[in-house]
Amino acid sequence: MINEKISSKVSICDVNPLIPMDYPDPDVIRVEDTYYMASTTMHFFPGCEILRSYDLLHWEHAAYVYDRLDSTTAQRLENGENIYGKGMWAPSLRRHNGCFYLSFCANDTGKTYLYTSEKIEGPWEKHNIEGFYHDGSLLFDEDRVFIAYGNREIKLLELESDLSGPKKGGLSRTIIKEENNHFLSYEGCHLYKIHDKYFVFLIHSRPDRWMRTQCCFWANSLDGDFRGGEILCEDMGYFGQGVAQGGIVDTPDGRWFAVLFQDRGGVGRTPVLLPLKWKNGLPVIEEHGNLPLEMEIKSTRPDHEYLPLAGSDDFSVFKLNALDADRRKVTDSSYDSFGMKSFWQFNHEPVLDLISQDVNKRKLLIKTGEICYKFDASKNTLTQRMTLPRSRASVVVDGALLNAGDRAGIAILCENYLYLALEKKADGMAIVLVSKEDDKEEVLWSSNEMSEGPLEFRVDANTFAPVGNATVFYRRVSEDKFKALPFAKSLKFTLGHFVGCRFALFCFSTQKSGGTAAFSNFKYEVY
Repeated sequence: MINEKISSKVSICDVNPLIPMDYPDPDVIRVEDTYYMASTTMHFFPGCEILRSYDLLHWEHAAYVYDRLDSTTAQRLENGENIYGKGMWAPSLRRHNGCFYLSFCANDTGKTYLYTSEKIEGPWEKHNIEGFYHDGSLLFDEDRVFIAYGNREIKLLELESDLSGPKKGGLSRTIIKEENNHFLSYEGCHLYKIHDKYFVFLIHSRPDRWMRTQCCFWANSLDGDFRGGEILCEDMGYFGQGVAQGGIVDTPDGRWFAVLFQDRGGVGRTPVLLPLKWKNGLPVIEEHGNLPLEMEIKSTRPDHEYLPLAGSDDFSVFKLNALDADRRKVTDSSYDSFGMKSFWQFNHEPVLDLISQDVNKRKLLIKTGEICYKFDASKNTLTQRMTLPRSRASVVVDGALLNAGDRAGIAILCENYLYLALEKKADGMAIVLVSKEDDKEEVLWSSNEMSEGPLEFRVDANTFAPVGNATVFYRRVSEDKFKALPFAKSLKFTLGHFVGCRFALFCFSTQKSGGTAAFSNFKYEVY
């Protein structure tokens, strides 16, 4: 039973960003008393994460839609190929006739994917929709189904009832078109039928300068004229970065909200929650050019305790043996189907035979399977999102089983990455700090000081400003204090990866494969 008595007024500024992490292109639905949000995960696996909430303010992991997509050489980081800046993005999540539908396109394969499931936790069944539909949005309208999609030219297409592709003789038309915006034209479709009208919500940029704005167009029928324009132009006090692109959702008591996103520098693109009202049958977010100061929030399950979207791990529990041939399904939603805690994602598709956990010694073991010369080409790199405004990650790294030429440690994964690693050399162990800038990798610092025993590495990340910074530290596990390295790394969002910076654990071999790094006592802090 939905509890309508748990209600509170919250400041819009105090609760935004809604999730202070990289969850872009959100699409949100409600099923009875539960809200679900799907967002872009690009090149990370498992992919297409779905979150769950009972009040729209607090969110936790519900499911990943897939473990692997098409297992291409690029998705597997093979033959020098990768899918950075590609992979899945801009999902459309819907529920129709008791079934969940989730569609998205992937720019590395040029395909549009459709996954279906009776339960949000899965299992999800994979299909394809014939064609490629940029930022597509599904609409079920009685016994017909449509998809709106495109950039600059927004098109509306009727699909076959099984969503396999365009319907023969079905509706196919351009509904919105813009020619001369040199920044960002209309894209990011979210299509709805509300109050017997059809609405498509879109992202857009101001034509005179780069700034995201939220737009909405509407029509009385799908073959009628769509008219409308900007309904939100607001940076919420953050460096002129506009708020736009996402879905809208209603509450059990009939109120409406928009879940959009905002560029927040190195941490990525973060969701934003804003109240939405209907006036004369049309959506309104800003009134007289201003956002409201507060909004009312009600919880449908006020006693629910949410699990964190990032966190520490002592590697004492492993839900699956990575060598298990049957790949049993994990039913505990706090773990992914690879057996890791749900806040971990691999950089690309993993090789599970090379990943294991010694739960008795509380260690994660990453073994190398091939020669690799660059950090961002190393397989089985395990990542977590950074958190606004400041987050910290540390881990103990044991290199006793490394081969000569192996490097293992902690990193900042982004286009211009940084890592601090143990390096096994012929005459002992060294520490090395490596940074990449403008396609050039450089060793910033190295030392042979720590020749024996495991080390603890730490990264402190400040991501408040559009260009943040990070500092790195190390210590022997027997020492009380960390030693800081005299270097600060710039953290920023770039189109090369198209995601926020992440903390990462890694191991790769430059001379001989088969070495193993042991990681323990991973700590994640927001401070």
